[in-house]
Amino acid sequence: MRITYLPDGVAHFSYGVFPGSSEECWVRQAAQTDNGRWVCSVGGFLIESGDKKVLVDLGLGDTELEVPDFVTARSGRLLKSLGEAGSAPADIDVVVYTHMHADHTGWTVTGDALTFGNARHLAGPGEVDHWRAHAEEPFAPAQQLPFASRFEESVDGETIAPGVEIVQAPGHTPGHQCVVVSSGTERAIVLGDTIHTAAQFEEPDLTFMFDVDPVRARQWREDVLARLEETGTTVGACHFSGSAFGRVMTGQGRRYWSPLSG
Repeated sequence: MRITYLPDGVAHFSYGVFPGSSEECWVRQAAQTDNGRWVCSVGGFLIESGDKKVLVDLGLGDTELEVPDFVTARSGRLLKSLGEAGSAPADIDVVVYTHMHADHTGWTVTGDALTFGNARHLAGPGEVDHWRAHAEEPFAPAQQLPFASRFEESVDGETIAPGVEIVQAPGHTPGHQCVVVSSGTERAIVLGDTIHTAAQFEEPDLTFMFDVDPVRARQWREDVLARLEETGTTVGACHFSGSAFGRVMTGQGRRYWSPLSG
């Protein structure tokens, strides 16, 4: 089995995207900042299990975005990243949306057709209905919603490829979900937006501006991180700059992110 991070682009957000975060916190997280902004990687994960290929999240798409004093973003590399990993869109068997914010659904459609036309497309329970009712909100997947009739609703614990399982973790959005990968004694998890930045290891109450249910998102974040502590589980976190892969470690009475190369 193999998991590959597929970069699509990068966004630079003002720290205000985490309401109430302190300057001191960001000083301690300097590796994930640049010129007074949080650096947010954007992309997806290719999971290859036997003869099955699963793509988790689809980046922001071929896009440039600027909201003054809030965010700048440039993306569009995901299909090139997929090719560099030795795969083409037609090879993908399953697309899993950890959730349907625009930065996770951007490559759903190319022209007037699904980019990954041979794949099942799986969203969590209630996710499509939520965004149909909130299509005008920031980072809503408005361009993808006309194709949502092609999406299937996932089931908690569903196996979508050998050793690849859906784990639903609602809060950030109503249908938010993670993907767990197991092979022998080794285990990995793709967290989606359960956590956005290593700053949330240090300040677990730090919420994200676009959490639909901040309280429930906080509960799932704490639950998942507690389960991952010192387990050796490889964690895939698409928004972490520097390395999308790492482990949850503890030391001196605190949790911290230990990045892996690659």
